[in-house]
This record gives sequence, structure tokens and C-alpha cells, in this order.
Amino acid sequence: MSNSTEHNDSPEFGERPQEFVPVTVGPLTICLARDEKDIRASQRLRYDVFYREMSARPDDATAREERDFDRYDDICDHLIVLDDSLGQGADAIVGTYRLLRRSVAENSGGFYTADEFDVSRLLKRSNGLLELGRSCIHADYRRGSTMQLLWQGIAQYVFNHDIQYMFGCASIEGTDPDELALPLSYLAYNHAADASICPEALPNRYVDMKRLARDEIDDRSALRSVPPLIKGYLRLGGTIGEGAVVDEQFGTTDVCVVVETQRVTDKYFKHYTRKAGQIDAQSDVAAE
Repeated sequence: MSNSTEHNDSPEFGERPQEFVPVTVGPLTICLARDEKDIRASQRLRYDVFYREMSARPDDATAREERDFDRYDDICDHLIVLDDSLGQGADAIVGTYRLLRRSVAENSGGFYTADEFDVSRLLKRSNGLLELGRSCIHADYRRGSTMQLLWQGIAQYVFNHDIQYMFGCASIEGTDPDELALPLSYLAYNHAADASICPEALPNRYVDMKRLARDEIDDRSALRSVPPLIKGYLRLGGTIGEGAVVDEQFGTTDVCVVVETQRVTDKYFKHYTRKAGQIDAQSDVAAE
């Protein structure tokens, strides 16, 4: 896209590029996985985080391969963060996010989220849907700058593909909903999705999130109990679907998050989509 092309702040404006432009900030670069080696390295990172650090339980194939993988990996785009000081290959991957557009999902068996939540209201509302999932960052890189870079990559991807809604499962570690009563109840009372788009936990997996009475909750304390990734979605204007789902394999309790891209804050979205439409995005961001 030419430097002379003008953009306003709205993600609906102008022709969208289909090529993802890598962006470098300091030693870190955000880009899409370039080949099978990148995808396998992302899966190994996911294994390290989900199965070695957290409480996920691998099946035989996952344990043998020491990779977190499923059938969706072959149809998704994989956003990756590279530490250029570690080299240029797959071993430099320190962060990842899995992205699945509606147009791809409908030709390939649907969304991963649909295994836990009914997303039919979202499907009726918009064709411009993007499922986010399998987010993880290497322990040595869990700082704001890495997450900001991942969100910058997502913003560019959203701009390129005319996405109106992002959604996906977000996890709270633990499988006893009563032990997670505070964050679940807080999210249900304070951040419920609008009825017109609200995903709902499947009936056979539905867990009521309102486990405490509203007047039992101190919002400030409750927010501290919410995992950082979910708090990040909330800062983007994210809302939470109806009901939670216990995922025994991953040792988590999942909620469904929906983010309407037009409603996210200037700091987290419009700022980055402006740069996503510029050919010199890398130098602009690195100079900030």
C-alpha cells in the first residue's frame, strides 16, 4: 500500500492490504508463521506453557510429540513474536496467538469455540468474525511490551481482513467453579455481553457464573483475581458470554470473550490500525 494512501481512524475505511507487514520493536518482531517449522515451534511453546507450567494433561500423541496440536492448527494463521537476538529461525519464537477467520472456519469444520459455546448469535450478526485462541508467551517475555506487540499484530490482521468481532475461549486456571466464584461472578455481573451477540455455554457443559450474590463482591478485589489475558480483553472493551465451561484436559474453567473492534479504545486499536495501513509501520512504531 502506497505511503500516499490516506486513512481515517475507522477500520472500515479504505482498501485493506492482504499482506501482513512484520513490525519490529527493539529485539522483538511480530509476524505470521512463515512455514511448518514456525508452526511446530509455536506448538512446542504452547506445550511448554500449557502442559509443563500449567495443569493441562496431554494425551499420548501430545506427550510423545511434546507439542500442543489439534486439527485447527492446519487451517489457522499463527501470529508469532520472535526475539531477533535468538536468531531468525523457529527457535526465536517467544509468543504466539492462533487466528481463525469465519470464511476459513466455515469451509473447514467450524470454530474451536463451538465445542464449548453456542456462538450462533455472533454468526447471525456478522460475517467479519475472528476467533482468537491458544495465546501464550514464554515465561522470560511476560511483560507488557510483548503483549502490546501481539495486540498490535492482531490489530493489523483485523484491519486487513475487515473484522467486526473477535471472540474466543479465555481460561481461568482451576476446574472447581466454587473456588473461582469471585472472578466468575465479577465477570458475569460487570461485563456481560449484549444479548444480540452473547455466546452461551452448551447445555451439557453449562456452569453458572453467578456463584456469589452481587453485594458479596468487592469489585477491586475481584478484578485482581481475573487472569491478565482476560483483563486485557476487558481493556479492549471485551464482554463475557453466558455461562462457563470446565475443561478437564487443560485444567481450566473457560469463559467466552467477545470484542467488537469498533468499540475498542484508541490506545489499543485505532492507534495501531493507523500504523497497520502504512508501509513504514516498522519504523514508526520502533521510534515511539
